[in-house]
Amino acid sequence: MPEPAPPGAPQVLLGIDFGLRRIGLAVGDTVTGRARPRPALVVAAGREPGEPEFERLARELRDSGAARIVVGCPYNPDGTQGALAARAAGFAAELGRRHRLPVHLVDERYSSLEATETLRTMRASGARRSRVAKPDVDSAAAAVILERWMAGEGER
Repeated sequence: MPEPAPPGAPQVLLGIDFGLRRIGLAVGDTVTGRARPRPALVVAAGREPGEPEFERLARELRDSGAARIVVGCPYNPDGTQGALAARAAGFAAELGRRHRLPVHLVDERYSSLEATETLRTMRASGARRSRVAKPDVDSAAAAVILERWMAGEGER
């Protein structure tokens, strides 16, 4: 089991936007409080919807050096848990069990809308040349989720 970082020590974090078809990823750090999207994982053909490829996630964790994982948990506008909340929580628990890392759940309400707007603004300004595709939105949403956690939104 990895040694826990001392309180207040800088840490690298992996943010995840859990979905049945794609899993958005972002890496951030507690020094800058910023996150950057990574390529989304697409659920491979032949797998059940929402069945993540844990080996690919393990590679991302290893390559990033993440000490914590932050997973978006879908809530409805009224604050009740969304249809995928239980699956996202189960996914988060499995990640913690497999990797022996702290895993945090964060309310992901409107993260995809915020990510879409950011990506469209970047494209309109010329800062982004390529079209905005769904995997891009998923990973940008993972960055939003991770930045929310670093800003102190914490667990639900």
